[in-house]
Amino acid sequence: MRKILFFMLTSLDGYYEGPSHELDWHNVDEEFNDFSIEQLNSVDMLLFGRVTYEMMAEFWPSAHALEADPVVANLMNNKPKIVFSKTLANVEWQNTRLVRTNFTEEINQLKKLPGKDLIIFGSSDLAVTFLEAGLLDEIRILVNPIALGVGKPLFKGLQNRQHLELLKTRTFKSGNVLLYFKPIGR
Repeated sequence: MRKILFFMLTSLDGYYEGPSHELDWHNVDEEFNDFSIEQLNSVDMLLFGRVTYEMMAEFWPSAHALEADPVVANLMNNKPKIVFSKTLANVEWQNTRLVRTNFTEEINQLKKLPGKDLIIFGSSDLAVTFLEAGLLDEIRILVNPIALGVGKPLFKGLQNRQHLELLKTRTFKSGNVLLYFKPIGR
C-alpha cells in the first residue's frame, strides 16, 4: 500500500514561514536541490492545500523557475497533483485535479492504488487535517539552522496530541537536519 508523506521546512524554533509569509530564510543549496530531485523521483503524486498550491502553481511554471531550476521545475510541473480545497473553484496548473469533498475517502482510495508514495509539500493545514484523521504515514521535517522568533508554527491548529517515532535523521553540510517521523498510536 502506498504511503502518504508530509514534507516541510522549518526554523529551529518551529516556524514554517515568517510573520509576513516570507520564506527567504530557507537554507537551499546544491545538496538540498539534489535531495529535492531524489525526493520528487521517489513519489508518484504531489498533494497540496489551496494556499501552497496557489504559490507553487504561480512559481514552478514561470520562466524564472524553468531557467533557475529546470530539473525540479520539470518534475513539479509534470507530476500529477491534487489540491484539497473547499474554497478553490478551479485549478489551472498542468496535471492538477481538485478535490473539494471527501478528503479521507480520496486518500484511502489513492493509497490502495499501485505505484509510488504520495507527498504533501508544505500545506501545514492540510497536514494537520490528515494527521488528525490518521492518514499520514510519514512526516519529514527539514530543520533549518535559524531561529525566526515569530511566524506561523508548524501544525498550528492541531487539536489532539500526536505521538511520533523518530525513524532516521539526515544531516546536510549546510546545517539543515532532516527528521523522519512515523505517527504512532493509531
